[in-house]
Amino acid sequence: MPLGAWIALSEHADGRIPSVSHSAANPVAVFFDLDGTLVDPAGGITGGIAHALEANGLAVPEESVLSSLVGPPLSMGLRSIAGVPEGQVPAVIESYRGWYETHGMAQSTVYPGIPEVLDALAASGVRVAVTTAKPQALAVRLLSLHGLAARFEAIVGTSNNELEAHAASGSKEALVRSACQLLSVEASRSAVVGDRHFDILAAVATGARAIGAGWGFAVGDELLEAGADVVVDSPWHLAHTLLKEDAA
Repeated sequence: MPLGAWIALSEHADGRIPSVSHSAANPVAVFFDLDGTLVDPAGGITGGIAHALEANGLAVPEESVLSSLVGPPLSMGLRSIAGVPEGQVPAVIESYRGWYETHGMAQSTVYPGIPEVLDALAASGVRVAVTTAKPQALAVRLLSLHGLAARFEAIVGTSNNELEAHAASGSKEALVRSACQLLSVEASRSAVVGDRHFDILAAVATGARAIGAGWGFAVGDELLEAGADVVVDSPWHLAHTLLKEDAA
């Protein structure tokens, strides 16, 4: 379906398409976050973390704290957000990974409208990649599970050793820069789409357009406060924002 027709249908469905103030031309490449942007973990991440903490004799924080762990590298989040003692981090990660790979991954679903966004970008010649704090191999597995892996020119994740994923090379900024190199594109001609402030800060630091995915795990004005150029509230609005020239 042509992008304009698809947007028209979605506009009819929810009653509005927001105005877009950003004046930049359509990007040549778009870098997507994974969990909370392309895929809804549907409790698969937070449930796994709760299981891992309990299995290691640690207190399970409230749901809002667990949700804040979706986004940063797991080892960093366990240390700085959940307060897991350094010596117990490896065991918690091992417990989490076993549960997630057996139960959590299967709970996840692709957000409605994401396949259509990817179709529209491909039809317009816009290149796409994934930049995620998830370990590289696991990101490929998750995207393959949902039939999305082949749609991306690159899937850039963190070290498969999650104890190393908090290093500078695993920061979202480094992942975006790596994606730019792999696709041979300038960050200034690209856009980063993500649901947490980590994504927005990476876009700002690299000079990419910063687009907040409002359907994910951001709290309050987290995305705007981090410097998002715009926050969209659905994949349909994302397509309109990214390809407004083609949709006109």
